[in-house]
Amino acid sequence: MSAAAANVGHILVPHDFSETGEHALTFALDLAQPLGARVTVLHVYEVPAFAFPEMPVETSDLTGQIERASQSALDSVVTRAQRPGVDVRALLREGTVWSEIRLAAGETRADLVVMGTHGRRGLSHALLGSVTEKVVRTAPCPVLTVRGPDSER
Repeated sequence: MSAAAANVGHILVPHDFSETGEHALTFALDLAQPLGARVTVLHVYEVPAFAFPEMPVETSDLTGQIERASQSALDSVVTRAQRPGVDVRALLREGTVWSEIRLAAGETRADLVVMGTHGRRGLSHALLGSVTEKVVRTAPCPVLTVRGPDSER
């Protein structure tokens, strides 16, 4: 085992509840187990912005519903991810996904971020941007990207 691998004590895994996110989590758990590293599964949700000038929109109820649904789904992911010898925790954040991943990596003192990539290219990538690409460029620690099982090749 290399010295760099031996220093990985905390792995942050952003998860979007997709098959790609699940694939990255499995990879991170397989990595964490022999290293004795703990894993934090992070989900970031964004509250949609509504603009209806003629009518005020009450978003606090919607925000609460999104938060409760996100927490429930995250708790389910963490429950399924339990493995002997690996401490798996949940972290839920609201905000811009790539920025919150970067902030969470710093605040939790993650040694490594393991995240899935959908492998989009061309127009799809240009229109949607890449959360993974932004995290790779701005994270305070190394980022390992795991291509999803259905990624474009």
